[in-house]
Amino acid sequence: MSRLWWLIPLVLLVGCADLVAGRSVGPLGVVEVLSGGGDPLARHVVLNLRLPRALVALVAGASLGLAGTVLQSALRNPLAGPEVTGVTPGAVLGAVAATGLGLAGWDSPAAVVAAACVGGFAGAGLLWLLTGREQGDPARTAVYGVLVSAVLSGLTAMVLLVAPGELGSVVQWLVGSTEGRVWEHWAPLWPWALVWALAAWSLAAPLTLLRCGEEQAAAVGLRTGRARSLALVCAVALTAGAVSAVGALGFVGLLVPHLAFAVFGADLRRALPGAALIGASVVCGADAASQWLSRLLAEALDADRLSVPTGALTTCVGAVLLLVVARRSVKEET
Repeated sequence: MSRLWWLIPLVLLVGCADLVAGRSVGPLGVVEVLSGGGDPLARHVVLNLRLPRALVALVAGASLGLAGTVLQSALRNPLAGPEVTGVTPGAVLGAVAATGLGLAGWDSPAAVVAAACVGGFAGAGLLWLLTGREQGDPARTAVYGVLVSAVLSGLTAMVLLVAPGELGSVVQWLVGSTEGRVWEHWAPLWPWALVWALAAWSLAAPLTLLRCGEEQAAAVGLRTGRARSLALVCAVALTAGAVSAVGALGFVGLLVPHLAFAVFGADLRRALPGAALIGASVVCGADAASQWLSRLLAEALDADRLSVPTGALTTCVGAVLLLVVARRSVKEET
């Protein structure tokens, strides 16, 4: 439990780093604003732009970390994650369709969450139908997950072809970005994430039993089918909320659980809150790093405005870490 407390200062540190990142207001200006001073422009930038952006990044990261941990535990598959099980691509499809096509006014943040949920459940349901009775086979689930994700990504591309004029407004869903996140996006996100995080926490004991094996869990009286279904609902809902706010942040939901299990062990009562804190730190830290990188590149290229999406950074770093994990797993098997 003490390791959880060590993660809280880390979350606060990356949150502060995200607040001071940027070009218009420096660290001293941020401190002055948070102390109650500062000119109107600085107060607007810090309180209405940077603060909600940092909070959205923290909650979205925590949601993705929880979703990935729940998925890997429920499916007993270390390769399971929102990105490769059809959940994230489905949620992206729902968000893009809602914003790009303007379906019956489905362009408000709260409505986008609902659309992302519909898409996420559709993606997870399609994978469930394809795997059938072979859901316990990690390799088969991973293959079908990649197939479902590819199909849903193709449908998303078709939506963009139908509404090409909306490409600029929906590209954030495809790459993943926290830019432009304001209080309007924060308002529906945090209660949604809180409700489903508590639901995931209530499933900590059943998920721990599921990780031990289907037969062992059933032997102690656990209704495995029901527990797995509830866990998948929580994972999809958490992913949909995060995607509706920041888009598809690559590899966060896939790799954060590995870190959480390595640090906190297989007991989900500790691994779940650990995954939430690690996920929050990863996404918020990536957001701060992307802003600093954007600033350096803009100065080097003499550009007025240059933005590196947070999702591009998490995807690049996550791909390297995934390669390391895969090579280590192969060495352990041999």
